[in-house]
Amino acid sequence: MKKVITYGTYDLFHQGHYNLLKRAKALGDYLIVGVTSDYFDKSRGKFNVHDDLMTRIENVKKTGFADQIVVEEYFGQKIDDIKKYGVDIFTVGSDWKGYFDYLNEYCKVVYLERTKGISSTQIRNEHSVRLGIVGNEMILDRFINEMKYVSGIEVVGAYASKDDVDSRYKSVQFQQFPQYNTYESLLDKVDAVYINAPLTQRNELIAAALEKGKHVLTEFPFGFNYQKAVEFIKTASEKGLVLMEGLKTAYCPAFGKMISLVKSGRIGKILSIEANFTQILGENLQNQVRIAGGSVASLGAYPLLAIFKLLGYDYKKVEFITHQENGIDTMTRMNFIYDGAIATSLVAINAKAEGSLTISGTKGYVYVPAPWWKTEYYELRYEDINKNSKFFYKFEGEGLRYEIVEFVRCIKETAEINLLLNHDNILAETKILSLFYEKNNVIKF
Repeated sequence: MKKVITYGTYDLFHQGHYNLLKRAKALGDYLIVGVTSDYFDKSRGKFNVHDDLMTRIENVKKTGFADQIVVEEYFGQKIDDIKKYGVDIFTVGSDWKGYFDYLNEYCKVVYLERTKGISSTQIRNEHSVRLGIVGNEMILDRFINEMKYVSGIEVVGAYASKDDVDSRYKSVQFQQFPQYNTYESLLDKVDAVYINAPLTQRNELIAAALEKGKHVLTEFPFGFNYQKAVEFIKTASEKGLVLMEGLKTAYCPAFGKMISLVKSGRIGKILSIEANFTQILGENLQNQVRIAGGSVASLGAYPLLAIFKLLGYDYKKVEFITHQENGIDTMTRMNFIYDGAIATSLVAINAKAEGSLTISGTKGYVYVPAPWWKTEYYELRYEDINKNSKFFYKFEGEGLRYEIVEFVRCIKETAEINLLLNHDNILAETKILSLFYEKNNVIKF
């Protein structure tokens, strides 16, 4: 019996997939089909897979060509599977021609012609979200680079306030897009906007976009005016619009898994959280102040995310202990008191401390080393060190691709409430910034 094996994602199953499986089946007597797992797809840079794993497996089954289906979960599995199942022929589409020649050492490799004019990527891109870039800050370079890994979205134009065009801190990629002289003219051409303008401009920009019926992804922090945030979320919900904050940690796979692990009770009842994020910005200090303000506005959203995800919003008291230079908070400690738990965070833009995340419980604790806001590795630690566990999940690139994928998904699935960083998270964060800038429970030193 001649065994054949092939692999694919099989997302948005189409005629091209059907034809390829039919040709693969004709090469032998027994066809094994490897369907890539969601995690493996992301590790290969495929971030906009539409269908979940079970749906993709079921679609392959329905063709009737597969005698056996396996899940591909790691690099190198193809060799392991060829050996394990005694495969005679490995086959894949001709767009991979030459790439898998190394498998000739283990079996015959056959590249099959693909059905021209159709692909999952093409299907996803047929109705791409037309995105407008608003603002021209340095982070835009990273955002555009990360967009290359996400299908279903394209930049159709850009706008920046004339007040900022002469700053030396601008993105080098801004000028590659069609330029609009007014924000209103850009809004007329897009489905959504990505706002990376200074914080002082964002309320006006968000309001105009929502009024025009456009989805909004705005850089963190969302804002420091709590009432405005309430109004924006109400407007977005009434109009069925996606209103998201671009805080990359919230969309990082490892961070989500870590939160789930802690909430499952593995370390018992949470008693304490310590989440720090500090930087010495040097010559970039004044630019950061121009964009977002001091330490709380610039970095506070990260630790607040971890604290609120784990302990919720019903804190009894919050206080701020802050050091200021020329009226700017360059280092601030935020202390929270809950019923039965405490949380603290040190944020700084002109001072340095250990930037780790520690979550303490009655059974053990979770330790996430710096930079924990780019979570890809964490440890579960106990009194008995033999019970300790280590967890690693690859963090791709700058991490912005994860939030872009979620933004596109919410738009296309009309899910205006994003569960990874929902409206309650945004409001809780904005309330803390409001309290700080209104000088509630602020102690200066």
